[in-house]
Amino acid sequence: MGLFGIAMKLTPCLQSLSPVFSHELLAPLPRFNPFQFIFRKNRGVCYRSSYCKNMNNEGDIMEHVVFDGAQVMVGNPHLLHSKIASTRFDGPSKLQVIADFDATLTKYWIDGQRGHSSHGLLQQGNPEFDLKRQKLYDYYHPLEINPTIPLDEKAKLMEEWWEKTHALLIEGGLSYGAIKSSVANSRIAFREGVTELFELLERSNVPVLIFSAGLADIIEEVLRQKLHRSFKNVRIVSNRMVFDQNGDLVSFKGKTIHVLNKNEHALDMAGPLHDQLGDANGLTGDVSSVKSRTNVLLLGDHIGDLGMSDGLNYNTRISVGFLNDNIESSSDSYRSAFDVVYMNDAAMWGVVKLASQLCSTLDD
Repeated sequence: MGLFGIAMKLTPCLQSLSPVFSHELLAPLPRFNPFQFIFRKNRGVCYRSSYCKNMNNEGDIMEHVVFDGAQVMVGNPHLLHSKIASTRFDGPSKLQVIADFDATLTKYWIDGQRGHSSHGLLQQGNPEFDLKRQKLYDYYHPLEINPTIPLDEKAKLMEEWWEKTHALLIEGGLSYGAIKSSVANSRIAFREGVTELFELLERSNVPVLIFSAGLADIIEEVLRQKLHRSFKNVRIVSNRMVFDQNGDLVSFKGKTIHVLNKNEHALDMAGPLHDQLGDANGLTGDVSSVKSRTNVLLLGDHIGDLGMSDGLNYNTRISVGFLNDNIESSSDSYRSAFDVVYMNDAAMWGVVKLASQLCSTLDD
């Protein structure tokens, strides 16, 4: 059977909707030009926005997750369509967003160079200890991105890396001023569309939990300096510092959160965005209500980020992955793991479209 025949057989499947949900929840899928698909043997369907045209000007699943200029993979369009329908049926009051920070909300590449992480941007004003932390990065980062290391073994390596780094920050000295100047001089930027995504979710009263293996105090400063505002619905679940009255780092609060163990079991670390660096790191009073929101939009750049929803008894989870590097070797595993995969350091506009759909009412 040729490409035309395969695509014609796929079209009715893509147009169908799960019988559990009414067709009123989402408009039916349009008829696609069969030559607009890119087939890669058994690797699913890889879509580029320029290939996905809505021939009937009707709302369709690919229009919800693809934006012009983005490269995106959707392994199972029918399943994703059903998840969107289920989440819309429950409404935004049952929705929460869980997002990784580094290389998910922030760009992976900036001006042709690897962007800084919230850990990596930090210059503590002590060249000796900056060099020591860089040496740790040079040793452990290749292990972090090595797809052949089992996750349980990699988790132990990541905890080892994080604890050594935190110890160096305390030993070498760190102050509030160093955090502010480090962010100001850093190579870090948010993906285009992040501000619009946060604004949309704030208007819809949908909580956003930023899970990060970085440093909460630095993330707050990045948000202040790069977005120039805070959001009442955003909470940060990350490693929090404890400073003395002179503004010097003396310890870290709670358990170590690294790239492979950040999840909703760590909600006791959640804190609101503060107007001033070093404000109280007390617990939020409404974290229990988050767990009553049983539909999740999850954003991450590691397959391990799917574990961020561990501890939540969710009904529906829509997972969006950002595959920024090692694309050829990792595309199969990412396509299988995530509902949607954006490649090549894509902007956040496709997620804004998806979130807008999830937050809309059935009458919209």
